[in-house]
Amino acid sequence: MKFKILPLFLFLSSTSFFAQEADGYWDNQRMTNKEIKLSAGEKIIVKSEDFPIGTTEFVYRITLLDENQKIVGDLASVLKAIPDPYYIGKGTGGALSLASGISGSDKCTYAVFQDQALANAFAGSGKFDNACVYQKNPVSKDVKVISLAKNICLDDEVKTIWFAFKNENWMMNEKIVLEIVPWVDKKASRGWNKINKKKVLEEIHSSGISSALKSANRSKFDLILLEKAEKQYRFQDYSALTSEEKKIFMDKYAEEALTQSGLPNAYNDIICQEALKIANKGNIDEAIEIINNKVISKPNATALQHNWLAELYIKSKQFEKALKTLKNAEKLDASELKVKMNLAHVYMFMNEVGQSKEIHKKYMNQNISAKQTWKNKAVNDLNDFTKTNLPQENIQKIWRLYN
Repeated sequence: MKFKILPLFLFLSSTSFFAQEADGYWDNQRMTNKEIKLSAGEKIIVKSEDFPIGTTEFVYRITLLDENQKIVGDLASVLKAIPDPYYIGKGTGGALSLASGISGSDKCTYAVFQDQALANAFAGSGKFDNACVYQKNPVSKDVKVISLAKNICLDDEVKTIWFAFKNENWMMNEKIVLEIVPWVDKKASRGWNKINKKKVLEEIHSSGISSALKSANRSKFDLILLEKAEKQYRFQDYSALTSEEKKIFMDKYAEEALTQSGLPNAYNDIICQEALKIANKGNIDEAIEIINNKVISKPNATALQHNWLAELYIKSKQFEKALKTLKNAEKLDASELKVKMNLAHVYMFMNEVGQSKEIHKKYMNQNISAKQTWKNKAVNDLNDFTKTNLPQENIQKIWRLYN
């Protein structure tokens, strides 16, 4: 069998070629390097080593040799001089020949598959259908750079690939050297591919904070929280967190994410709404503590958030605290009629009926909101109070204003 010596050419155009900071690396620790012996006309499939997380491209080199020949330079050594796969694929900054140092005259055809079953089908029929890469014309050597993002049948979730070879010699055995070196992108190596991002987005979307937001603001909040997860964790580390640990993470960054979403008070509103649900289950003291510690203690607490706290104080007959809270709410927004309404109620329960009537008379012809009148809310509230254990003696005195 004849063979010829082929030189390895590496031409670099400028020193700036090396000055560029690579955003990844050739992983020669997890490369595939296998020698395959084939009888005449024989077919075989060969599995690559597992690709590391973050693999976005890989280089493979196929070299056919006689029994006693050896490759002068292995592929991993050649790739040390190349900062990233762009320069192989495009040739920018230099030209590189990745041909073997020695190549025999034997020839083979081959195909690359993502699925073992498809590779087996090729080994049985010799057809290239469904191959991700194929070489129909017999070759004695070949080298290619494959981008997972650009190949139509590979994706960034691929862990291994399968090479299928056929010895095209009629009578002679042959030896094939297969080398595969993955390119690991530093950002991709953190594991945040499209599929994994979607999984975490679904978790965030189903969380209590996200589900409490209106749809117009929800997506922006979810994406900002996802970005914070990407910065703080590798995907594998985030996935290893318990449900409680994930909740702690979301609670920790939720307020910041809402502020960046243009919703600076939304987090406080959500906390208050959750506290009110707890109060409705009979745990009023716990609800009061939550609003006090997580909302009212912050400088951006609003008049309405103070008003929610005051309503809990009223329900628990803590009228002095309710009055103080409502006075603070008035300082924040003197025009908020929901605060005025609760002030009137507190004065009624504290036997300050005159002050209560004065507030009712002042605002009884106005609207609490665009859809509710003061009178309607006052009557509804008074009716609700008659069904509680709150003081009843002054309710009728105020009710007469509306009959």
